[in-house]
Amino acid sequence: MLGAPYYCFHDADVRPEGRNFAENTRYLNEIVDIFEKKQAETGMKLLWGTANLFSNRRYMAGAATNPDPDVFAFAAATVKTCIDATKRLGGENYVLWGGREGYETLLNTDLSRELDHMGRFLSLVVEYKHKIGFKGTILIEPKPQEPTKHQYDYDVATVYGFLKRYGLENEVKVNIEQGHAILAGHSFEHELALARTLGIFGSIDMNRNDYQSGWDTDQFPNNVPEMALAYYQVLLAGGFTTGGTNFDAKLRRQSLDPQDLLIGHIGGMDCCARGLKAAARMLEDGALSKPLDERYAGWNGEFGKRLLSGLSLDQIAGEVEAKDINPQPKSGRQEYLENIVNRYV
Repeated sequence: MLGAPYYCFHDADVRPEGRNFAENTRYLNEIVDIFEKKQAETGMKLLWGTANLFSNRRYMAGAATNPDPDVFAFAAATVKTCIDATKRLGGENYVLWGGREGYETLLNTDLSRELDHMGRFLSLVVEYKHKIGFKGTILIEPKPQEPTKHQYDYDVATVYGFLKRYGLENEVKVNIEQGHAILAGHSFEHELALARTLGIFGSIDMNRNDYQSGWDTDQFPNNVPEMALAYYQVLLAGGFTTGGTNFDAKLRRQSLDPQDLLIGHIGGMDCCARGLKAAARMLEDGALSKPLDERYAGWNGEFGKRLLSGLSLDQIAGEVEAKDINPQPKSGRQEYLENIVNRYV
């Protein structure tokens, strides 16, 4: 109806809960049979698949970080079947979101052990991806809390440190959700810019939070200036490779009419399209890049280059004294730059 080229799924969203792992797997495979036929009929593709490792009560204390090894094993087996399903459907990514990978209190938590278990779990996923020849990207979706008090995949910086510790920084990227960035105390564009800078940008969930309550409300996007700044970072990253834009959003409780669901998606698509077009024009015109180049121009000079390679700390001190260097602050021109963005949107 909407003509969207991609869809995404959690296993628990598309199949009923079985009595055991074998029944869950059978139910999922039956649904995948249907998805295969529908993809062939419509041309729609799978952006990513994932396993729900947080809703069932067995995951109350986590999946990969659960103190019970049986839960770890059940979760690992579930992820295996979901990767199989994602590969079978030609999925371009596989997402891991650790909604329960964290703790409520340190009084009953072995932090070191849980981090190592999480690293082991992710390593198993990467190993299996290569074993079966899955060409998609493995993605982690950062979030600081909800439903867990403190989650281990808090934000992009935390995830990057985790990946570096376990030698997975070249194997795994991030799926960044706008609302999760806000929960972590960041702007959406901050998380995108950091992921781009660290080389782990993968995909985005374009759903926002309520700024007043601070809750993770998963609303459809409706702020074009915010979208423009977000897509500007995506374009600076070279655009998407295997990733894309997903609406992990819900209708408001009082939006009761069937058309509300369509209106939410249509409005979100229009908002993203306008933001992307504005971002592309800003990039093409050098509207933000030219002032940025001017701000850092001194580092392209002879002294700036020597500061970054060659000069020792005592040599720098000697030059400051010899040349009587006494720098004065320069305007950051924030209001000017904000006005430029508004002209484009």
